[in-house]
Amino acid sequence: MLLPSPSLLVFVLLQGSPRTPPGAGACETVERVELAAPVGAREICVSPGLATNLRFDAPAIVELQDEVRFEQVLRDRRLLTLMPPPDMVAGERLRLTVHFEGEPSSSGITLMLVGHSGQATHQVEVSRDERTRESLRRELLQERARTAQLREALARAEAILNRSSALRRLIISRALGREAIQSREFLQSPIGYAESELTVRRGASYRSNTTVALDVWLENAGTTPWTVVGAALSVNGVPMEGLSWEATTIPPGKTARVVVEAPALRGEPQGNVTLRLWEAGPRAINIPDITFP
Repeated sequence: MLLPSPSLLVFVLLQGSPRTPPGAGACETVERVELAAPVGAREICVSPGLATNLRFDAPAIVELQDEVRFEQVLRDRRLLTLMPPPDMVAGERLRLTVHFEGEPSSSGITLMLVGHSGQATHQVEVSRDERTRESLRRELLQERARTAQLREALARAEAILNRSSALRRLIISRALGREAIQSREFLQSPIGYAESELTVRRGASYRSNTTVALDVWLENAGTTPWTVVGAALSVNGVPMEGLSWEATTIPPGKTARVVVEAPALRGEPQGNVTLRLWEAGPRAINIPDITFP
């Protein structure tokens, strides 16, 4: 079964999410600003009741718009701690300008403190020069950790989506009809068929409205593992198109299943059907006498 791509999954999740009001977007816990690479006014998330610290890599001079409104402002030559105004509303903007001691004010940078509700950037690191290797390393580790968290969240969302909507997707795609999924177990042939140290031990064929599938259990009598790298389902010697399969490795002396699926209309395929499975090496098995419900 095909799984939804991450981009499609994110699109679906976003479509079902409420729209974000102004001033309520996601806020970074740590922001980094370099004066050596200015990109215009940077926005910093602040929120009443939450402190935001600005750290400077050299003594700095800071000017704060409407400073008298702020609940608290603590200054040091390399550190500024501020608590926004208690009446600051989401989306409100207050200007903060920074320039380093001994340099003209025109060489500084402007930061916009943007009001948010219940979320704020905890720390802003302002650098006069390009950042050190250690600073870049710390940021890289933080980004890797955040990427891992996003991947875990995406995997959980995909698992929930697959569990909750698998049957619904079958119905919508018309793969599942009133006759549901038909199946037919291998009762005689090709059970016992052997080739290249592989033996068919059991299996079944399946049919939906739009596809046919085979679930074949093979025993590996060889001394090395056997891994499926290719599969073909042929009708009277003509391969069916669109075949897909699950990659399977069978250890020596063990039995494992191989599942293949192909598009097919009702009543097809008809005739002499053969399933061929092969590994990267010389071993392959051609299973004859395949029938479908």
